[in-house]
Amino acid sequence: MSVRAALPRSAVAALFLERQHLDRPRAHRLTATSLVRFAEDVGGIQLDSINVLERAHLLTLWSRFGPYDREELERLVYRRRLLFEYWAHAACLVPTTQFPMWRRAMLDYEVRHTGWTTWLRKHGPTLKRVEQAFRERGPLGNADFTDERPGKRMAGWWTWKPEAHAMDYLWKKGVLGVHSRVHFQRRLDLIERLLPAALALEPLSREAFRRWHVRRSLHAMGAASTTDLRMYLTYPRAAVAERRATLRTMLGSGEIVEVAVEGERTPWLALAGDLPALEAAARRRSRPSRGTTFLSPFDSFLWHRERTKTLFGFDYRIEVYTPGHQRVHGYYSLPILHDGALIGRLDAKNHREAKRLEVKHVHFEDWFLDGTAPPLDGHGRVALEPALAGVGDALASLAVFVGAERTTLGRVSPAKLAKPLHRAVETVAGMDG
Repeated sequence: MSVRAALPRSAVAALFLERQHLDRPRAHRLTATSLVRFAEDVGGIQLDSINVLERAHLLTLWSRFGPYDREELERLVYRRRLLFEYWAHAACLVPTTQFPMWRRAMLDYEVRHTGWTTWLRKHGPTLKRVEQAFRERGPLGNADFTDERPGKRMAGWWTWKPEAHAMDYLWKKGVLGVHSRVHFQRRLDLIERLLPAALALEPLSREAFRRWHVRRSLHAMGAASTTDLRMYLTYPRAAVAERRATLRTMLGSGEIVEVAVEGERTPWLALAGDLPALEAAARRRSRPSRGTTFLSPFDSFLWHRERTKTLFGFDYRIEVYTPGHQRVHGYYSLPILHDGALIGRLDAKNHREAKRLEVKHVHFEDWFLDGTAPPLDGHGRVALEPALAGVGDALASLAVFVGAERTTLGRVSPAKLAKPLHRAVETVAGMDG
């Protein structure tokens, strides 16, 4: 199949921003409809236990919707069950409309993950006992099962008590689902109780699921390299030969097409139906996004960080697992997105008892200070003063969301931007120098 005319990277980046609901960050209200549409478009909202600022999924939603009612989100997810928890990129909230698709992954879990064979042979009675406990007692959490092994303490996945492994296995198999979370700790229940209507729907065949998996990732990204595809929805991880066969089938049917991207040696892939959107993005002269927000390190926009570098010239690494003395940008730095350009990153911590948002370090990209255009952008320079004002506005919004009554601003790099940034935010209520 012939490769089409080369697309500028900026066109792919623009459609990616749109699909990730970052073309108008913090400009829309979180509702049942907007929540489901966002989850459907990106494929999943990642969960993570780190809470130095706020939980990852809550920050991801704030980036799109600004401050919202957390109790309403809880109701939409765990009472109306518009989303359910499953493994997509990592542990994610995924739309219940896609349950029949993920049901195939659940049904095939034991076949793919043969590493469970020895454990199941040894702990078969435990598995039956745990499932029966849910049938008899309803929603349960890890603490409801006592670890009776002498001298054992919960310290990591490899030291989990057998009941915890049983619950994890039954969750991934689709026997159990997440009923609720209390202080972020999962309580599970039988999936037949949680999602009876969804469970009654016919699951996809294996071949249909593989094609859906590719379509879902391509829709979320607009266009992607084969590596992007592998790194976006990482679960379930398909064998190389299996993935290649699926792509050949979809290329042969015309469902997906190869596109050339400027600067890339090998063709990228896109849904055939997305070609008009990509071509329109290539003709666009205005900036691909309007507004400022900060992104969680676990945002779907950043799931494959090499893609972020390829499309936006932004080299991002999370430094949570980096020793303190080796960190460059901070423990939990958030990329700063302004008008479709990644202009820097911000390391923040929420002091909940003191109701203080501490901004430890704001680090801007060198091109931003120099007044030159962002790398690989194609839409011209980013004006300094409006961008700094946008950062101040986003900080005020974030402070409201995390319940902070004041914000303290620490180090700014490059140092030349310290005074302009302070001036830009000094009018924000509760901002301290």
